[in-house]
Amino acid sequence: MPDFSMSNLAVAFSITLAAGLFTVLGSGLVMFSKTPNPRVLSFGLAFAGGAMVYVSLTEIFSKSSEAFAEIYDKDHAFAAATMAFLAGMGGIALIDRLVPNPHETLDAQDPSFQESKRRHIARVGMMAAFAITAHNFPEGLATFFATLENPAVGMPLALAIAIHNIPEGISIAAPVYFATRSRKKTVWACLLSGLAEPLGAALGYLVLQPFLSPAVFGSVFGVIAGVMVFLALDELLPAAKRYSDGHETVYGLTTGMAVIAVSLVLFHF
Repeated sequence: MPDFSMSNLAVAFSITLAAGLFTVLGSGLVMFSKTPNPRVLSFGLAFAGGAMVYVSLTEIFSKSSEAFAEIYDKDHAFAAATMAFLAGMGGIALIDRLVPNPHETLDAQDPSFQESKRRHIARVGMMAAFAITAHNFPEGLATFFATLENPAVGMPLALAIAIHNIPEGISIAAPVYFATRSRKKTVWACLLSGLAEPLGAALGYLVLQPFLSPAVFGSVFGVIAGVMVFLALDELLPAAKRYSDGHETVYGLTTGMAVIAVSLVLFHF
């Protein structure tokens, strides 16, 4: 397996950190901006979903199969990658079952945001932050390892996750800001949740680094591909469809796939 330099590690960690910090951008949209145009939000979410699905199935899954091919024959390598992919989907589905991601139910315009319910809203905000933080750990691990092995794969994935993190930041910021009226607390809540991504990357690397091998890399990339596809299908595309008022979802989905496809082609030259 490749021996990664400190510069490789620094680049991968920096990109993961940048993607996580887009959660804070969501807090800014709540505190300083009008409600985002639903159709634009639909397109952006679908764009991120299309990008994540495409890069996961065409590049990250291939990396898993290639890593397993160093120790198995072609057919068994593909089977091992498939098992890792399904394990990733099953693992994130279990996390989602145990700690549901509540961001789809939170709306700054909801009439439940009343002064008399500020304590309840604050608790809702903390629950949202906790749930989204739990989901951010595997996302950070995915971005980090994908970028570490190949920036051409990791950077498009980081962009998709960054877009995905904006509405998550809105989900945390809306209840916290309306409950506390504190911009400082709102930003901190989003920042702490966003930092779960680089933290997940760092912890994952420290745990796995002594054991890095073709089998470990194949398993990690297979799991990453499964996690990313599940998140796109379970969160991004349904949310995009809810906000759409026409064909924004399919346009965003296909545009996201096309942009990532072209970017990968250019990176390969």
